[in-house]
Amino acid sequence: MKLTRRIFGALAIGAMSFGALGSVAQAADMPKPFDKPGDVKIALVRYLSTGDFFQAYLSGVEKQAAALGVDLRVLDSRQDAALQADMVDQAIALGVDGIIVQHGLTESMQEAVQRAVDAGIKVVAFDVNVKNKAVPQVEQSDRDLARLALEQAVKDNGESFKAGYVYVPGIAPLDRRDETWKIFKAKYSGIKEKAMFGTLDNPIANSNANQARSILAANPDITVMFAPYDEFAKGVKIAVDEAGMTEQIKIYSADVSTSDIAAMREPGSAWAATAATNPAVVGEVSVRSLAMLLAGENPGANVIVPPTLITQKMLNELDIKNMEDLSAKLPQFAHADVATPAWMPLPKR
Repeated sequence: MKLTRRIFGALAIGAMSFGALGSVAQAADMPKPFDKPGDVKIALVRYLSTGDFFQAYLSGVEKQAAALGVDLRVLDSRQDAALQADMVDQAIALGVDGIIVQHGLTESMQEAVQRAVDAGIKVVAFDVNVKNKAVPQVEQSDRDLARLALEQAVKDNGESFKAGYVYVPGIAPLDRRDETWKIFKAKYSGIKEKAMFGTLDNPIANSNANQARSILAANPDITVMFAPYDEFAKGVKIAVDEAGMTEQIKIYSADVSTSDIAAMREPGSAWAATAATNPAVVGEVSVRSLAMLLAGENPGANVIVPPTLITQKMLNELDIKNMEDLSAKLPQFAHADVATPAWMPLPKR
């Protein structure tokens, strides 16, 4: 028998275990179909999974699913767009009630998601535009993420500087962040983009470090690197450190993790600031938005999780060492009051 991608994916899913069921308080007071814990089955279909952000996002999905008492299956395509589309079909065949699509390409996800909707399955999308009015889009407010980071870059470096820019087109959050970058370049004519580069090849940080080395060698006058994804920023920092340019260059990014915090707090680190939401909170919001759809409620066409600016100075002054410290010392980072109807159980804090 020929082992096709679809068959292999189905076998892999069959080997996966259901997510643990959480004990849901007062389940009888919850709306259908959540009044009977274990009756609801949902799937998380992932495109990107490499890096701390995506591990934290998954943790949030798992915790909110457990709080609701739903069965969760996680399907990971590891940046294979065709396989991700196949996995949506596999989730449909498994009879799930709802699907979260996490990242992906519009051209591969649009038709796959439409098939799920046609099958009567509720779908929400995180950071992928599936061009479907029936599918709420969960966002980190990517334009605000980029705006906060770039405002800090202007504050630190003035309205004129030479910049390197890390970007991979076709990924919805990066495309939205790119829109803000273009607005800033138009607003501040003194900002000169000397080079644009970027890749999502695994391992993402190391692959971007390889590209950044060449960019820095060819453009030694760059003083700002805008890398609006933390794996990009990690790669740029590797190259900047190796080039001995930590005092010349400042790095501005989006997203945050414990390892990012450590890198920003290194003595003399070039990583000056990042703008971020708590990825675990975004995962929770994704599940809550899907749960609202399943309960017959409308979370809205765009479910926005507001970001927070995090600077190197802030981390040092507040002695923030990890994500737990960040949540404890910046309460606005620990929870988003988004998609929280009165009946919705939240994960324990």
